[in-house]
Amino acid sequence: MDQYHKFKEGEKGAWLSIITYVILATIKLIVGTIGNSSALKADGLNNATDVVASIAVLIGLKISRKPPDEDHHYGHFRAEMIASLIAAFIMMMIGIQVLFDTGQTIFTGNYTQPDMLTAWTALGSALIMFCVYLYNVNLGKKVNSTALQAAAQDNKSDALVSIGAFIGIIGAQFQLYWLDPLAGLMVGLIICKTAWNIFSEATHTLTDGFRPEELAAIKQTIHSHSDVLAIKDVKGRLHANQALIEATIYVDPLMTVAASHQIADYIEEQLQEKHNVPHAHIHIEPYERKD
Repeated sequence: MDQYHKFKEGEKGAWLSIITYVILATIKLIVGTIGNSSALKADGLNNATDVVASIAVLIGLKISRKPPDEDHHYGHFRAEMIASLIAAFIMMMIGIQVLFDTGQTIFTGNYTQPDMLTAWTALGSALIMFCVYLYNVNLGKKVNSTALQAAAQDNKSDALVSIGAFIGIIGAQFQLYWLDPLAGLMVGLIICKTAWNIFSEATHTLTDGFRPEELAAIKQTIHSHSDVLAIKDVKGRLHANQALIEATIYVDPLMTVAASHQIADYIEEQLQEKHNVPHAHIHIEPYERKD
């Protein structure tokens, strides 16, 4: 499956998230308002913003599928990273808002006892979101989509958030009224933490970050070829999910151009096979022995 078909396949996960979030957000906000649960309303508001974040992921996947053009010679794959950033910003904003609202309730001591219907709504929502998480995390790995895997982590966080809301609402039934807004406060913290993780990963990729341990393994593979006498330099960057490698190696100066070309081809094949590197540029230089 090529990269463009992978992105098209990944759109299924984004659509599943959008439809699920719209339904759950509507139910939670209605039930949370009627049943007087700060935790469930915060959870519903969280799902409502997740709709926007999921739409951003979907748009990013669609743009990433566009082929190279006259001013995007490497394609549009980084649009997926931009979508992840947008999702992170939206999640962070709502997380801060939830922290403010629930913190204000705790500070003022304006507690109410939520209805048990809100608890069962939260628990049912957790089970549904965990199923969506399992689907998206497996699909994200299958199509190697960073944005979809980030969305899957958001799905898992939402499932945990709903469980926290359930616990808080149950506690409030035993006159521990502060547990409901406290659960809402924990919702906000989880949202902010997830947003920060997605932001960090996306910015690392967009600023051409490449993990040193992965680069070291690539160097070892290059040096394993018997005709590679030395490695001058190896650089790596990520173009969305695709690793781009540039390496300069030294070979015998008496070697023919054809033989040198075969070495470069072999190294590129090995990088594809062992490290899933679809694009590598191997530059050959003559090795000068120092007497």
